[in-house]
Amino acid sequence: MTEILALSGITKRFGGLTAVNELSFSLAAGEVVGLLGPNGSGKTTVMNMISGFFAPTQGVIALKGEPIQGLAPHRIAPKGVARTFQLVRALPSLTVSENVQTALAFGKQRLWGEEARERALHHLEEVGLAERAGEKASDLTYIDQKRMELARALAAEPDLLLLDEWLAGLNPTELRTGIDLIQSLEQRGMTILLVEHVMDAIRALCGRCVVMNAGRKIADGPTDEVLRDPEVVRAYLGDDHA
Repeated sequence: MTEILALSGITKRFGGLTAVNELSFSLAAGEVVGLLGPNGSGKTTVMNMISGFFAPTQGVIALKGEPIQGLAPHRIAPKGVARTFQLVRALPSLTVSENVQTALAFGKQRLWGEEARERALHHLEEVGLAERAGEKASDLTYIDQKRMELARALAAEPDLLLLDEWLAGLNPTELRTGIDLIQSLEQRGMTILLVEHVMDAIRALCGRCVVMNAGRKIADGPTDEVLRDPEVVRAYLGDDHA
């Protein structure tokens, strides 16, 4: 299978703190991979390095074989990387449609006007939000804000979608809706790396997981095997449970 993303020996230091320590893994086209680990293990730092918010201290990040480490976010995004954040970053004074149109205006094709409005509606339909396109983003419920953020990410036409705790804070009904949305993207062949703590979602979505602890990789393999790994159990629950 075609390799979409490859991290080789990635390290990130903040002064004397090593947040990520010589991390290596790769994603093949169409994979949905979970990036797991207890709080503070370095997962969001990895997402920030892939998307350009942080430059790695050392190591190589390759997107479809092209090194991208150290490039700014506005240079990485057009190459095919889109992401969501732990906290939804909506433009509250704009409508739902206009929020998606901003992504199209600065995306690969730089769409404006009627073409952008039509494309925005298409992406809102993908996430089940087309009927609320004309409403203010500030009026959306939490799950609908998450849907809107996903529509913005899809508007970038990514080859790689980074989901940083996109399912966090949802009630059971909303969680099922969110899982269904991500599964629909998987069925379309999208490559997804997701940071998540909701294990029901991990088991439903991820055929494979990479697990971090204290900045280093401690496991990488099929989800069921990884979640039974004694070192993974120890990282999450402590020695008494391993």
